[in-house]
Amino acid sequence: MDTLINIDNGGTLTDICVWDGDQFTYTKSLTTPHDLSECLFDGIEKASVALYGEANTEKLLHATQHIRYSTTQGTNALVERRGPMIGILTTMPGLFERMRGGEAEKDLFDGLIADRMLTIDMGATDEEIDFEVVQRINQLTTLGAARVVVAGESPEQERRLRSVLLRKFPRHLLGSIPLLYSWSLAGDRDHPRRVWSCVLNSFLHPTMERFLYGAERRLKSYRVLNPLLVYRNDGASSRVAKAVALKTYSSGPRGGLEGTAALARTYGLDHTLMMDIGGTTTDVGVVRGGAAAADERGTIEGVPISYPMSNVHSTGVGGSSVISVVDGQIMVGPRSVGAAPGPACFGFGGKEATITDVNLLLGVLDASTYLDGTFRLDADRSAAVITETIAEPLGISLEESLIRMERAYFEALAHSFAHLIEENSTLIAFGGAGPMSAVGAARPAGVKKVLIPRMAAVFSAFGIAFSDIGKTYEVGVPEPTTASTAATYDEMLARARRDIFQEGYDLDDCRTEVLLTIEETDGSPVETRPYQSGDAADFPGKQVSLQLSVTAALPHPDVAPDTDVPAIRVTSNETRLVRSAPDQVDKVPVFVLAEMPPGGSGEGPVIVEGPFFTARVLPGWQFRVTASGDLLLTDTH
Repeated sequence: MDTLINIDNGGTLTDICVWDGDQFTYTKSLTTPHDLSECLFDGIEKASVALYGEANTEKLLHATQHIRYSTTQGTNALVERRGPMIGILTTMPGLFERMRGGEAEKDLFDGLIADRMLTIDMGATDEEIDFEVVQRINQLTTLGAARVVVAGESPEQERRLRSVLLRKFPRHLLGSIPLLYSWSLAGDRDHPRRVWSCVLNSFLHPTMERFLYGAERRLKSYRVLNPLLVYRNDGASSRVAKAVALKTYSSGPRGGLEGTAALARTYGLDHTLMMDIGGTTTDVGVVRGGAAAADERGTIEGVPISYPMSNVHSTGVGGSSVISVVDGQIMVGPRSVGAAPGPACFGFGGKEATITDVNLLLGVLDASTYLDGTFRLDADRSAAVITETIAEPLGISLEESLIRMERAYFEALAHSFAHLIEENSTLIAFGGAGPMSAVGAARPAGVKKVLIPRMAAVFSAFGIAFSDIGKTYEVGVPEPTTASTAATYDEMLARARRDIFQEGYDLDDCRTEVLLTIEETDGSPVETRPYQSGDAADFPGKQVSLQLSVTAALPHPDVAPDTDVPAIRVTSNETRLVRSAPDQVDKVPVFVLAEMPPGGSGEGPVIVEGPFFTARVLPGWQFRVTASGDLLLTDTH
């Protein structure tokens, strides 16, 4: 069982990438929002056809060591604010103001919490505390809270509140309004950051829970022994039961970032930007010197959290983002039509315009070759929707609407990464809509070089192939002494041994790293150093914490360095009519990436059809096929 299946679930399409230790086999399926396990198993079945010549899901699953799954469902839910109302019960006066410190925090607080935050006075008598806890929980539920974060100033305070809640509420009532205790989720002493982590985790949890446990049940029906692994935004994977929902946020883009890092090493790129355009969002990240940029304390929509996280930022601009007229201006996103009903051209009843509809009517997309010919697009539906929602409100022609919508889309994309550009930046574009829009966004942003991977359509799933099984822990040491630190280390190591054993590995066979962090009492950092059991750790007047990382290695694909190949000018007998202006339609050559030799080159305008994607090369850009079969584009302006 040396096969690994990597799955990236997006808002519109789900990508499946199978690595058998030698080569990749990949496919795509439409995301099924009503039951995400349906598109997962549909994709696995399609992959089995590609591998075996016939559908045999059970054979593929039994040959598989692990299934690693990432998703943008949590990202999309947060962008669109689709999730439960969150309440907070805290013992800390002033936490409300501290959590709303900046504009990003205020916006997210108003969207997720609003007025559902109440305080308990822990200086009251035990009888008063018991009474007030019950009153506050009832009040939060009356205000609409579907999940409640309990935040004490110390773990001891939270244990006190937990004891009251367990005594005063029957377990079946507590289960209907799930409670999350902040110190149980994170050992971070920064109170606003720890509580924000809990709020976001509570918001994202239902989205993940509905699918993941259902998928595990379906896998058991195939008698699959190895559990489903969740790919996390720190680049590692773990079992569903041990995964923190917060760590699934932007996990799909982290796969894309790891793939970007692999290509940066292949091509020797100093500064690389990834642009992953999915159905609902565009995700942007940075790779410098072949290493993915990550933050020790991540941020989500500008709000700090307690966990490490890849430095990937999402904006509500995707292939299925709604393009509309607002106050006489064309606006892109953040709402998305997703896969259901999807763009109007999908024929599932969509009534709002998207860039997919625009590209179909411009002639960039071929209605009969979408998703490698497995799905036919309906241009008449696209024309009707754009006429009704864009052309008529603006009082312009359909043709003028298409050009303006495309321009607005390119500008929105450019805005998402223009602030990250450096003189030698290379943009790696992927995702379903990435290759189609890359050069249109690159020029206004000031990027001169664009790389489109041959696996662009499933690139985030490809990037997951570089992940291992991992566990991370952070625990505050009660006293800044050598003895207290050693005792905390022993407890943390015992917990890690149990957890990694449940993943199917022995801790002694894993790679471990332990760090000791020393901070002032106000949380400002003093020093972080490696730690071994028994090391001196006496720091009077300071506070100390331990971080443990455990890694169980999985096989990774080898990516060979790029080699120079002589340029070969290529020509094509196939053309496509593409509109470049309201009154102009051009005959544009069409190439198939897999049929071009290494070194194959030419100038835009051209269209390059890859497996499950369409790349557009605009006038003024040169293209060249690399030795690895990727498409390198250079702006000659």
